[in-house]
Amino acid sequence: MARPRGTLLTRERIVEVAGVLVDAEGLEAVSVRRLATELGVAGPSLYNHFPTKNEILDAVADAVVAEVDVSFFATHEWQEALRLWAHSYRGVLLQHPNMVPLFASGPGRRPAALAMADTVYGGLIAAGWPPARATHIGALMRYLVTGAALGSFAMGFDEDPQVYAERYPHLRDAHLLAEHRSSVDEGAFALGLETVISGLEAMKNGVLR
Repeated sequence: MARPRGTLLTRERIVEVAGVLVDAEGLEAVSVRRLATELGVAGPSLYNHFPTKNEILDAVADAVVAEVDVSFFATHEWQEALRLWAHSYRGVLLQHPNMVPLFASGPGRRPAALAMADTVYGGLIAAGWPPARATHIGALMRYLVTGAALGSFAMGFDEDPQVYAERYPHLRDAHLLAEHRSSVDEGAFALGLETVISGLEAMKNGVLR
């Protein structure tokens, strides 16, 4: 039997190309017409795999979540599991910053996202957290991680020292923050994460209510 000409169109290939587009140009770059052009196929052929563009973006988001390591909940105490998972989650999002808005609405029906939520929630329940508190902790961690990945605090200040010199004396060194973006942003995330975990430990031990 003769081999078919051209590239075989699959869901995986569509997701791969859409992900490359989002990473390079942002969410607005993804359209059925643009994807069809990039894939070298007719636009309607994409609908054989995905009914809508939003479902393509859902699949792209889920492929990103699948990169997050959630194995820690099976091998570590809940505090360390939360810590390692949060750093893995943030690290993945930092590799795909244009996709962060896709995570604002929660997992929906995305398989990898639901599997991650199930693992985190299950790990917290196994550690003795009541269901309601486990839900709160999962939500809190998502807010912390996605919020930290939405933008850079250090890059939010102008590099011109004259902007701050006279009117904002306490910000006289703010123009230097961009030079230290990594240490500022990573330090802030680590501080927030450790503060959350310490507070949760105190709550679990009955020190805080």
